[in-house]
Amino acid sequence: MKSIMFFVLSFTILTFGKQGGIEIPAIFSDNMVLQQNTDVSFWGKAEPGSNVSIEASWGESASTTVNDDHSWLIKIKTPGAGGPYDVNLQVGDSTINYKNVLIGEVWLCSGQSNMEMPLQGWLPESPVDNSKEVIENSNYPQIRFFTVQRAFSNEEEFNCVGKWEECNPTTSPVFSATAYFFGRKLYEELKIPVGLIHSSWGGTPIEAWTSGKYLSTINDFDSILNDIKSSGKDLQIYKQWLDSHPVVQIKDMSSETRWQNLSFNDEGCSAINYNDSKWKEMNLPTLWEATEVGNLDGVVWFRKKIEIPESWKGKDLVLELGPIDDMDITYVNGVKVGSYEKDGFWQTDRIYNVPGKLITTNEITIAVRVMDTQGGGGIYGKAELMKIHPLNSDESVSLSGKWKYLPVAEYRFQKFFVFGADKNDYFSGPEMKIDLSANTPTTLYNGMIHPLVPYSLKGVIWYQGEANVDNPKQYATLFPLMIKNWREDWGEGDFPFYFVQIAPYDYGEQSHSEFLRESQLKTLSVPNTGMAVTLDIGNPGNIHPADKQDVGKRLALWALAKTYNEKNITYSGPLYKFMKAENGKIILSFDHAGSGLVIKERNGENNFIIAGEDKVFKKAIVNVDGDILIVFNDEIKNPVSVRYCWNNTDEATLFNKEGLPASSFRTDDWNK
Repeated sequence: MKSIMFFVLSFTILTFGKQGGIEIPAIFSDNMVLQQNTDVSFWGKAEPGSNVSIEASWGESASTTVNDDHSWLIKIKTPGAGGPYDVNLQVGDSTINYKNVLIGEVWLCSGQSNMEMPLQGWLPESPVDNSKEVIENSNYPQIRFFTVQRAFSNEEEFNCVGKWEECNPTTSPVFSATAYFFGRKLYEELKIPVGLIHSSWGGTPIEAWTSGKYLSTINDFDSILNDIKSSGKDLQIYKQWLDSHPVVQIKDMSSETRWQNLSFNDEGCSAINYNDSKWKEMNLPTLWEATEVGNLDGVVWFRKKIEIPESWKGKDLVLELGPIDDMDITYVNGVKVGSYEKDGFWQTDRIYNVPGKLITTNEITIAVRVMDTQGGGGIYGKAELMKIHPLNSDESVSLSGKWKYLPVAEYRFQKFFVFGADKNDYFSGPEMKIDLSANTPTTLYNGMIHPLVPYSLKGVIWYQGEANVDNPKQYATLFPLMIKNWREDWGEGDFPFYFVQIAPYDYGEQSHSEFLRESQLKTLSVPNTGMAVTLDIGNPGNIHPADKQDVGKRLALWALAKTYNEKNITYSGPLYKFMKAENGKIILSFDHAGSGLVIKERNGENNFIIAGEDKVFKKAIVNVDGDILIVFNDEIKNPVSVRYCWNNTDEATLFNKEGLPASSFRTDDWNK
């Protein structure tokens, strides 16, 4: 396999954020929000010995001198919430004036796709409830957004790409829905400015968000950490090679047409007689990350010649390819028969009608240009979904198996680096000994978290875990470790860290996400943490539930109650506390029972099971008695264990009267 690596800032010249020979991190810009009532940090790079001073229009100032290693850091006191203000930064002879600065509450919002999912949703497969109305009414100039552009790196980066923006119907659609609803709830209750720093990447595991320093304290990652450490020279060689290619820039990421009408010097690849003899072969369906292609975001052509029955000539046919991640343009005998060239259709089966006039011989050529801009890429569904057949006929020819393929572009930082179709340039690039990606341990911490340190925060909200369901035991170690990592990096003590427990989803028989939810539940033992439960607002058929409003609200309830000391708020659903067996029944007690417990059955099921010493679980009868549950099954005379919502897809039936759901739980510690 050809391994692909890239440096987080490889494709942005390091003059980003520079003025007059200095470099200032992108996290400082017009419209920013600074944390109130604290000493906030400003930092940068400049010539050693230069004078640095800062003056704010709220009346504070400070100064320092640039260190021998070109670094400097200065702190300035902030008042209570308010603004707008100006902040003037002087470095040597250069001056930067930051305008429209607010003082308020700053939260870092991070995780994988359910944090990344924008307010406008990923249509059509993954909408956000009521998004159109919410966007139309999202004019909140005192809520500010900063989105960290996706980036991974093999080393800790100084800078990132992003800018602060006011919340309005133009900026809100592409911002994190969970973060937006969290921030909006805080603003509505506190009536002060709120700054939301969004840094997330779909499909990524928690170890990618943790630094090498902290991962090295456990043995699980020793080998990969050593490989990353020794990869610097190879990475630089690859960077130089990639930079030698032409570039197609995507300028407007909010445009629905941004992926259309792009040329990668590949116009002939759809033709019937195109010479693909030097192309490599790939067995489809598959994600190309599992092949020699490796971790490529970009554009790959696929071609296949097939024979069809003589009787099909001149008939209208139906071409079926299954789902394609992310986008495609599909041709038959050189003619376009269909396409999906917008985000959000990666789960949509491609079914295209082929006019009979194109079918003049019993050999046809199918060509598909696949564009993938994040995560896995390719024609990846089930083999039986790939077929061609006459309209309204059960007779078909399978399209699974060997296809010719050619990568023609690589996508990084809103740019396509163009290889073209003239030669197999992608495979002529430098060989790498490590397959570095957004899933590699440390890489997202390096590229998307470290550049934010030590920008003063109030706390963190986190929505992640789906990518780690296959190793919940390890997650129970990694999650508290990452929290410790971030808190110690920022050096602001045990700041609030509120997280979302993953929702019900059918991960398949081999995965047991209930154990991952249990690992998240156990993380509540870490000081100053809180967990928003989503067992009632998930979608077992879609890993991206549409109800992000309640997710943000439930995170905000934790913050309002625990961080801002708002009184009389029920901020958590019931959390299992302890059990006792008595007279053939098990009595369960809970924290956060509120004003009482409620069972709301789903399809006649309460989703409780009970077992005796034989560990054979059966459905349980559950009676509510105020803030305790009495659980039993008459067939089990001496019960010893109860489990609740203990599989991938069970949804909440246990709530407190305030309407917040209980976490899944078990009273035993059995391995199976």
